[in-house]
Amino acid sequence: MNHTLKIAASVAVLAASSAMAGQISGKIKLNGEAPPAKEITPIKGDKFCGALHTKPVMTRTYVVGADKGLANVAVYIKAGLPAGKTYSAPASKPLVDQVGCVYEPLVTAAMVGQTVDIKNSDPFMHNVNCQAKVNKGFNFAQTTQGQVNPRVFDKAELAVKLICNVHPWMAGYVHVFDHPFFAVSDKDGNFTISGDLPDGKYTVEANHIKAGVVSGEVEVKGGKATVNLELAVK
Repeated sequence: MNHTLKIAASVAVLAASSAMAGQISGKIKLNGEAPPAKEITPIKGDKFCGALHTKPVMTRTYVVGADKGLANVAVYIKAGLPAGKTYSAPASKPLVDQVGCVYEPLVTAAMVGQTVDIKNSDPFMHNVNCQAKVNKGFNFAQTTQGQVNPRVFDKAELAVKLICNVHPWMAGYVHVFDHPFFAVSDKDGNFTISGDLPDGKYTVEANHIKAGVVSGEVEVKGGKATVNLELAVK
């Protein structure tokens, strides 16, 4: 193949790849007034945890940003993906960290088979007690600052809860999906789902740990679509 043909072939491959790429973006809003956050007073009362904070640590049940945007919402394709197609887990490793006796981030998302790194950044012990209902639960101690324990979930499951029995106010959530088309809304409620997503009609669902679930229909055309959803205060 001559140089010109090689270039033409490369362009064709890139064009085909671009044609397969798709993106659904949007915003999750909160309908209603969120109850005010409350101070997690046991943190201040714990001499080790309290020493890590100069300001009160507040609950994060509803984190609302600009234009009523709701953070920490798992957003994912619920229906419409090609039947029978399977997806490989990405090599990236989402991080669930324990910082100042809270889980960071509060909500994480991963794919079945993807490694999730669970870390203790505090200079004292935590334990990670997984309250899974579909996946196999686990419970291990993290005694060393900087300790990382990788874990893999082998089944799809929403809102797998992680708690610390040493510090019972601590809780974090991991959403596990059997496909890669998911995201977690940012501090202003924005999200983007992207990947090898063909044009077509899809059902997109949003799941919040307190406000519940809402879904909407969207059509991807030319590789792009936008859907905005609202969740009501509960």
